Amino acid sequence: MRPLQPTSLARRRALQHLMAGTAVLGVSGCGFALRQAPTFAFESVRIAGSENTPVASALGSALRVNGLQVVTSATPTPPEGAAPAQVVLTVITDQRERLAVGQTAAGQVRELQLRTRFTFRLRTPNEKELIGDTELLLERDLSFSETAVLSKDAEEALLYRDMASDVVQQVVRRLAAVKSL
Repeated sequence: MRPLQPTSLARRRALQHLMAGTAVLGVSGCGFALRQAPTFAFESVRIAGSENTPVASALGSALRVNGLQVVTSATPTPPEGAAPAQVVLTVITDQRERLAVGQTAAGQVRELQLRTRFTFRLRTPNEKELIGDTELLLERDLSFSETAVLSKDAEEALLYRDMASDVVQQVVRRLAAVKSL
């Protein structure tokens, strides 16, 4: 084999750049785009119902991060002349479930199923329905061992946090899908 000549090295690099540029154009032509921050048709939201649950609290934080003014029952009353919340997000259900789905012949639990069930609706203050009652149900399987109870408890807590994060992201995307009040 003979060593690469400077001109062939330059040609190879030019060809690599051309191929990379073609790939970028191909991907952009198919509609691919990175996910952008959501935009909402409203600027303020009131969270009502089960607002002190873990998922509802995380949802309120996520909405604040995305630039919305969030009002809850814990929020001090707005000053005179301030506009009320433009929409009301009612948390109907926010519950966690833990089911034993697998057992040994001796009756010991070997597998658990963790569930997070979150039901909500979105309306305007004058009761115009923007999003009807919507239930989100997430499930995760967890193997269980009595010899590693502490680590399994930590894993369970991590899975519940992960599910809560998933629910929050889904609700935020659904709220962003509302285009008009």
